[in-house]
Amino acid sequence: MTSTAPVGEPGSPTTGAAPTDDPQGSAQTTPEVTPLTAPADGVPRVLDSPSGLARAVTAFAAGTGPVAVDAERASGYRYGQATYLVQMRREGAGTILIDPVALPDLSSLSEALDGVEWVLHAASQDLPGLAEQKLVPSAIFDTELAARILGMERVGLAAVVAEVLGLGLAKEHSAVDWSTRPLPEAWLLYAALDVEVLVELRDRMAERLEAAGKTEWARQEFEAVRLAAPAAPRVDPWRRVSGSHTLRQARQLAVVRELWTTRDENARKRDVAPGRVLPDRAIVAAAQAMPRTVPALTALPAFSGKGTQRRAVLWQSAIDRALALPQSELPTLHGPRSDAPPSPRAWVDRDPLAAARLDAARDLVTRMGEEHHIPVENLLQPDALRRLCWTPPEPITPETVTEFLRGRGARAWQTDLLAGPLATALTEAKVAPPQAPAASA
Repeated sequence: MTSTAPVGEPGSPTTGAAPTDDPQGSAQTTPEVTPLTAPADGVPRVLDSPSGLARAVTAFAAGTGPVAVDAERASGYRYGQATYLVQMRREGAGTILIDPVALPDLSSLSEALDGVEWVLHAASQDLPGLAEQKLVPSAIFDTELAARILGMERVGLAAVVAEVLGLGLAKEHSAVDWSTRPLPEAWLLYAALDVEVLVELRDRMAERLEAAGKTEWARQEFEAVRLAAPAAPRVDPWRRVSGSHTLRQARQLAVVRELWTTRDENARKRDVAPGRVLPDRAIVAAAQAMPRTVPALTALPAFSGKGTQRRAVLWQSAIDRALALPQSELPTLHGPRSDAPPSPRAWVDRDPLAAARLDAARDLVTRMGEEHHIPVENLLQPDALRRLCWTPPEPITPETVTEFLRGRGARAWQTDLLAGPLATALTEAKVAPPQAPAASA
């Protein structure tokens, strides 16, 4: 691809009649949705040369207002979560589409936009990949998080754009293989439209947040996402193989572990999504059958595909390694030890008072969520709530609850809202006396 086309001129699409604003974010009437079929400036060519990037940097540095940002990955096709297309739009600069494979270092754009707010939808999904291209914002506005905080029932980009702006975004290319080169024109049209109205959407969402008294809540949530540390590597990631929970023998889990590890190495080497190399259902089927030979393995229905059979020797070698392990090297049935509380299902038997605290706390958070029109998982992380109820601080006060929750990632607005009521709920929780058996007739 080449990048000979100039950076687009500013412009905005014709919008349909937007719904009546509700301070809590829900439309009072169903909006008339106008399909958004083409960017106002047309579809720009993909930038894949240093000279094209330099022109874009100059244009974006001279632009005004926030910058809309989106990124496309090839999840389900390629190994990992690398970014294969970056879309940006700013008033006065228009829209650009960037090929990060050809231009892996986009730090010059970050420098040009220092101090500028970036508008993204579901920023936590895009920021890690953008950081690999050295695109790091100094402030963000997340329209998906704003929708959650406003209590909107549907928070996908197309749904939010339809409700707030009365515009229809097509989503038929959302799950395509964005590592394809050259990218089809229809895909580029879709990609350009994803940033076409993000800034307008941001402005309308900001108005709703202000009307609902939630501007500061949103600001703290946006900063938490922007500053979030990279996720720590999972312990025993092979245990996430779908269906492995049905296995009851340590030797079977050893087969899962060996096949998962072999699959991961092969997928990484070939840059292919692991599920395309060997489906989870095939791993579980092999663990259940524990075949001793390649013919026995390929006789399993889950290994009947041509690609799977071509690598049958590789898979059988992994199974053989698992079958040869001494008992002392087999994985445990219940996974590695964790500092997390046990499953709440076990609380009544293990610690009835903790179970009572959890019931009271959950009821409180549910009521608060309904009162403030916000999902309970955005009001307080469920893991933090469970930990608080299992091992509460001593003594239980609004101050100690605040300290406990802040140590587990809760934001100031959340503890300001919840710490006092939670302290009361925890201290007043009581174990219900056992019910007397019904008298016989």
